[in-house]
Amino acid sequence: MLAENPEQKKSLFKNPALYTGAIILAAALYAAIIFYNRWQENREIEQRTAEKRLALDAQIVESMGGKRLEIQSFYAAPGHIRKGGSSQLCYGVANAKKVTLDPPAGAVWPSLTRCLDVSPQKTTEYTLTIEDEKGNRKTETITLTVK
Repeated sequence: MLAENPEQKKSLFKNPALYTGAIILAAALYAAIIFYNRWQENREIEQRTAEKRLALDAQIVESMGGKRLEIQSFYAAPGHIRKGGSSQLCYGVANAKKVTLDPPAGAVWPSLTRCLDVSPQKTTEYTLTIEDEKGNRKTETITLTVK
């Protein structure tokens, strides 16, 4: 008799590579889902942060005068002085291209905050005029009292 070598086919479910491969595939899929969810959350956080930053930037621009030609401040500190004394004449402007002060008390230019030392001998009325690139003008006047 011939020796029979019966080849028994192993069942696919008895193959350890199948289970190992399935476990590796499940772990890779789980890791991919976690990475995607974290990426999505980070993206949403960045979008919210960008929106908040834009809102804050718009608020800052508006507080600095926005797009309007504006004299934001014009005052003398102190507003009353004795003869021979001095005061600071301060101004702040937004969106101005040209600034003039009458009577002249020193060099002036567009600035959010600028102060000049003045020592008038008598009560003086100061007029600040600003102008934008289109020729629009705004004027404000204050009086510095000398006693």
